[in-house]
Amino acid sequence: MSFLLGSAGKSERIVRRKLSDQVLERLREMIRSGELKPGDAMPSERVLMARFGVGRPAIREALQSLHQTGLVSITHGERTRVNAIDAETFFQQSDDIARLLLNVAPATLQHLKEVRTMFELGVVRVAAERATATDIADLRAAVDLQRSRLGGDPLPFIEADMQFHVRIAAISANPIITAASQAMLRWLFEYHTSLLHWSGKEEVTLGEHADIVDQIAAHAPDAAVAVMRAHLDRSREMYVRAD
Repeated sequence: MSFLLGSAGKSERIVRRKLSDQVLERLREMIRSGELKPGDAMPSERVLMARFGVGRPAIREALQSLHQTGLVSITHGERTRVNAIDAETFFQQSDDIARLLLNVAPATLQHLKEVRTMFELGVVRVAAERATATDIADLRAAVDLQRSRLGGDPLPFIEADMQFHVRIAAISANPIITAASQAMLRWLFEYHTSLLHWSGKEEVTLGEHADIVDQIAAHAPDAAVAVMRAHLDRSREMYVRAD
């Protein structure tokens, strides 16, 4: 069998690539090069078939792959369009993997809590250093919104909680930080939150949020970090596997 191996001892066999994979590579290059820009309609299937010399199945499979990765949007009855690619898109594409990982590896939830704590402490420090009057007003409005959702269904209260923490992240003016905040909270709340754990803790949460805003408004980074740490340590028990 040695005649099948090259000088490096590796197989030199040529592997035939699927047509759809080759089409996918060409379409990605059209997007990367700017030939197709965000918001542009993709060429029709007939045009792509003629351009690449392949059949309709290869084109459709490649387009579906682009759709699944968030590069294009396919809507029934409309032309396929190129999406704007940003940090939020990237993290949204990770949702299914995050859901799977949290379900099959229970320890991942604890790891995610730890990452969130490290992340939030850094974020609140930056917020205390950079917050403007508008930022402070928005955070106080976020606390008021959360307070208005006391009682009844806990889900709106939890959604307002998410908005509060994402608004703190947005003070960084870094879209990757903001998108990462949204993603981590989405993974915690949507997939692994026991709503019953919020019962009776709402007023405590609101008080802690108000304290966080006060320290950010005072531009006191160390105090803001201390208050946020206490808040996260206390609220860790709210996130449990939804078995």
